[in-house]
Amino acid sequence: MTATQSASERRPAWRVWAGEYLGLVAALGVLVLVFSLSTQHFFSRTTFLTIANQIPAALLIATAMTYVLVIAEIDLSVGSVLGLCSCVLGVVLTQWQWPLPLGLLAALLTGLACGAFNGAVALRWRLPSFIVTLGMLEMARGGAHAVTQSQTQYIGTTIGSIAETHLVGLSLPFLLALAVVILAQLVLTRTVFGRHLVAIGTNEEAVRLSGIDPRPRKLVVFLVAGLLVATAAIIDTSRFQSANPNAGTGFELQAIAAAVIGGTSLMGGRGSVLGTFLGVLIIAVLNSGLAAIGAKDETKRLVTGAVIVAAVILDQYRHRLNARRSL
Repeated sequence: MTATQSASERRPAWRVWAGEYLGLVAALGVLVLVFSLSTQHFFSRTTFLTIANQIPAALLIATAMTYVLVIAEIDLSVGSVLGLCSCVLGVVLTQWQWPLPLGLLAALLTGLACGAFNGAVALRWRLPSFIVTLGMLEMARGGAHAVTQSQTQYIGTTIGSIAETHLVGLSLPFLLALAVVILAQLVLTRTVFGRHLVAIGTNEEAVRLSGIDPRPRKLVVFLVAGLLVATAAIIDTSRFQSANPNAGTGFELQAIAAAVIGGTSLMGGRGSVLGTFLGVLIIAVLNSGLAAIGAKDETKRLVTGAVIVAAVILDQYRHRLNARRSL
């Protein structure tokens, strides 16, 4: 047990939670306040429901990225794998006339296979996951164009019913993504498996010397990431009722940004799915608010990038402050 761990365990649970999430909640509140004062129509139930129903795919991918980052790895292929899974789903439903359940299964198996490839290759040959997933990024995007012949597959209501199912204004995909966030947070913080993942990201060699083989656990993380990306692909396809071979472009950067804003370390060993959830919300509110005030696309990207850099800097200061307090 490290000094930081023992110090955090001595503090009441509510203080630990406040220290981790209060700043994120405050930042989210400031954004909502600023945009609410800037435009008349931002602060409304319709706006918040729209934001919630737009983020399930991003939320699932960011959750997957959080787990990968916790074990000190990275997955640059999530956007392209989403596009591939979406295209496989579109082709089997429109061209092969498969029933919806088999189409969903095909998409999930595609994501699982991509995750298995990333994990197996990186672990078997001890390659940096950065390089392996960069290769998968290109292969999956090429596969998406190959199976569709670079043509968008228009599916229609066969798949659209998933996104159109609502409960008190919230879509079924959002409720599913929220359930995944809660489960993933509990696994990471309340189970032995989760503690092993944090330990692997902190010091993999120490974990190995303690008699725990990190390879199966890291492989599981890549497999789960593949499944979550495939689920995100199904949600994305359902939302647009079509499969586009360019779908998911840039999702890997959004996922990394949300995780980092939420407090996940790019160096491994530290992360929170709940923090990532707040990070996704911050980015979504920022994008929606900038659109509401008529900001141009280049302005949105400049502001979003600046927020990400500021979040990383603040997180470093917070980490150093916590380390000093634990001494």
